[in-house]
Amino acid sequence: MQFRHVATGLAVILSLAGCQRTAYNDASYSSAPAPLTAQPVPSVQGGQLPPPSGSSQFPAAPTTTAPLAGGQPGAMAANAMDVTKESMVGSWRVNGSCDMFLTLTNLGSGSRGGTRGCVGELTAMGSWEVTGKQVLLKDRSGNQIGSVYKTADNSFSGQTNTGQPITLSR
Repeated sequence: MQFRHVATGLAVILSLAGCQRTAYNDASYSSAPAPLTAQPVPSVQGGQLPPPSGSSQFPAAPTTTAPLAGGQPGAMAANAMDVTKESMVGSWRVNGSCDMFLTLTNLGSGSRGGTRGCVGELTAMGSWEVTGKQVLLKDRSGNQIGSVYKTADNSFSGQTNTGQPITLSR
């Protein structure tokens, strides 16, 4: 029995002998690193830029403008197809690059919705609702961030309030 105690004590002593303090000593790191040597800098050239090509500095203004979905709802709604809330439920591909999910779960005055992988204002989308022939997209506070109109079966077009185009498709 005593041999067992001696062996255990010896094992503890040997294991503690391998331990050492690993804290850093600030005195050993007090010297600052050597300064870097400067690199040569090429000379700077100056001169006049050539004039822009063409007769005008500015491109010609566009002659037609597309109606704004958020600003002129009547212009697109006249050509839009009828839409029901039930037909909107599910997953939609937005601009071919991200996803929008629409549910019938109530959230404020609309229904819960959201996006995944989208950029711009669509990242803040939290709800949606159908008003007439348009689908209003809203942020989590209930403020409208954009709208879309049905242009074909399983296809919607519109834009955000800042002009970002939106196309929904399945």
